[in-house]
This record gives sequence, C-alpha cells and structure tokens, in this order.
Amino acid sequence: MFQAGFVNLFGKPNAGKSTLLNALVGEKLAIMSPKVQTTRHRIFGILTTGQYQIIFSDTPGIIEPRYRLHEKMMSFIKSALEDADVALLMMDATDDIAENKELFASLKLKAPAILVVNKMELVSAKVHKKIRESFSGSFIKEIVAVSALQQLNLQQLLEAILKYLPESPAYYPEDALTDRPLRFFAAELIREKIYHLYHEELPYQSAVVITQFEEKATLTKISADIVVQRDTQKGIILGEKGKMIRQLGTLARQDIEELVGRKVFLELYVKVRDKWRDNDIFLREYGYLS
Repeated sequence: MFQAGFVNLFGKPNAGKSTLLNALVGEKLAIMSPKVQTTRHRIFGILTTGQYQIIFSDTPGIIEPRYRLHEKMMSFIKSALEDADVALLMMDATDDIAENKELFASLKLKAPAILVVNKMELVSAKVHKKIRESFSGSFIKEIVAVSALQQLNLQQLLEAILKYLPESPAYYPEDALTDRPLRFFAAELIREKIYHLYHEELPYQSAVVITQFEEKATLTKISADIVVQRDTQKGIILGEKGKMIRQLGTLARQDIEELVGRKVFLELYVKVRDKWRDNDIFLREYGYLS
C-alpha cells in the first residue's frame, strides 16, 4: 500500500510552521525570522519514501487582513483548508491555550486534525498536561509535542500523520522537493535577509522581485529589485555609502550559492512603489496575484 496526500500547516504567526516544514523535508524551503508574518506564500515541501509521499504545505500565519496583500495571504490559507488531507494545527507551547483553541475551531476543518505543540522544551510537564486536557474531547485526533528547531519528536509526528494519510499514488516524481522554481527561493532568501537586517515596518513594506536568473557556464547571474514604499526606506535599505545593501547582498548570495550549488553573481536594486501592498497591478507583478 502506498499513501500520498496533502498535509497542511495552520497556526498563528511565529508558531514555527516554516521551521517545522524545513525540518520535515530536510531542506530550507521556507524562510525563517523571529518577526511575525514572514511567510507570504503557500509553499509545498515534498517528502517521498518507498511507502508514502507527503506534500507538506506551509501557509502564512493567520491574521486579520489590513491590506490587499494580507487578503491574498489569507486566501492561501482558504485554499489550503479546502485541499488538506490532514491538517497540522500548530501552536507555540508558551502561547495562550484558549486563543489557539478558538482560532483552530474557527477554521471549521473537514480534514483530520493533529495538534502540534511546538517548543516543547520550553514548558513544564504541567503545561503539557494542561494543553492536552484543554483539547481532549475536541475535534483534534492526535496531540504531538515537538521542537521544530531541535528536531525533537518528528518521527512521532510522521507516524501520527500516516494514520490519516489516504492510500493514493504519488502526486509528484520521487525526486521532487517542492513545486516552486529556484528563482522563487532566491527572492525569498533575499527577503529573509531584509527581515534579519532591518527593523520596524520596513521588512513588511518591502518585496523582492527577481528580474534576471541566468545560469551561465561558470556561475548563476541574478538581478533583483527590492521594492519599498517610501524614499526614506530606500535610503535605509542602501545604508550609508551603500554599506547595508552590500551586507544584504553578501548574506543573500551565500545562502543562494548553497541553494543552487554553484557560484552566484547577485545584483540588487532598490525601487520605490507607493502603497504597493494595496495595488493589484503591483501585487500581480510581484507574484502575489495570479
């Protein structure tokens, strides 16, 4: 018997969904940051063995939309709710239990749901017991405590998933790791560095667009636009005498070289697009609208 299906992750921002996806598939597919709302797209990570194929789907953290960009991010969650064979409901073990319970109930899931309690190492056995008691008798089929960062109890989580994964032929070739092209991940890695290097609203008001991705004989040449909303933000991205954008380019290039397995020449440019997060033309150009 071969099993295959879509296992979709849901939860509040910073529950650890992206870290878990990366740990489960063994590759860095989803970018990570201590800041909330890092994930903007729905990203597939594919894990295939001789017995099963699990298509994990990371989704943006569930928020109240304030911009057209947010609305599109929440639409990714809606589509993930509709096609899930198994739902992983992920909560931070240190977070408010009642809030998470209310949020998960509001999703009105049809798929079997597994509660994934992340950062298990940060709380006492008493807290774990309280979480289990709070969700007992609910629509939750299983509760698995993990540490996505330390990769603890991931095998136990996989075993729980396989209890509910349907019998089916594989959806993707056995060597497929994701449904996204390399240029998408190059843009995401640049965006990740913006979240790490800059503060306050700037990371949330910026986007990265790959304008050139060309594999030459000895290296991969990539050009990217960093889009911001105001001229002052452009100055912050560049830094004094271009210091910050050089640092951004160096860090991003190193990660992209690790991703593509060859030398990368990376050029970064900064463009100002006022209120791009509420503009359908820009959102379509930047890959957020189809």
